[in-house]
Amino acid sequence: MKGAAAFAAGLLWAGAAVADPGYYVVTVYSDPGVKTVDLRYWTVQPKGGDLVIWPEAGLAWNVNSRWYTEVLASWIGWTGAATRLSNVQWQNDFLLTQGQYPFDLALHTLWVAPQLEPGHTLEFGPVFQTDIDRTQVNLNVFFERGFGALAAVPTQMKYQWQLRYRWRPMLNFGAQGFGELGPWDHWAPHDLQSHRVGPALFGTIGAGPGTIGWQAAYLLGKTYTRRGQMLTFRVKYDF
Repeated sequence: MKGAAAFAAGLLWAGAAVADPGYYVVTVYSDPGVKTVDLRYWTVQPKGGDLVIWPEAGLAWNVNSRWYTEVLASWIGWTGAATRLSNVQWQNDFLLTQGQYPFDLALHTLWVAPQLEPGHTLEFGPVFQTDIDRTQVNLNVFFERGFGALAAVPTQMKYQWQLRYRWRPMLNFGAQGFGELGPWDHWAPHDLQSHRVGPALFGTIGAGPGTIGWQAAYLLGKTYTRRGQMLTFRVKYDF
């Protein structure tokens, strides 16, 4: 249990902070008026350590054809310890293009208010999305800036990518990758960077007046410099 507690504390280390490391790939669509109930659950199993879990729940709304907003709460727990509220997040994505180019471009912002330490952070950056035949391709580059008690932490740089092959509505195949590079203007040495990658599955199912979308991924590599494995699950109901 001490190992898990130390690992959890490490994940809340200022620069990494404060957005927990299992964030999902940000994608963009023009779905004006659609509302979403968003449930997420992901785990990190560090090599030689105990399992750490992060259940999350959120509510989202596509305000119009360009603006997506979501409020999300994230909890953290580990073996032998009660699950605690880790942070509260407010995500806003703004679609900048609408079909005039062979790709979609959006601006992503994520305000994170940690509940286990002072300060807060703002994550922001471009979201790129395109289609190659039946494969959806995503590439995102994000920056994380600390404020308040975290203002002294250099602005961090992260990336996400995803491939999603649309085989059947109920089952799509793909892969995902995530990484943290360190300060945006002076990347950390390679052994202090974190990179993880793995296969992913996706699907959609009609449910009454709405649609259930799901995804799962298994990732291997480093999470904030600790080697291990990560499982991510997400189920959302759009209506």
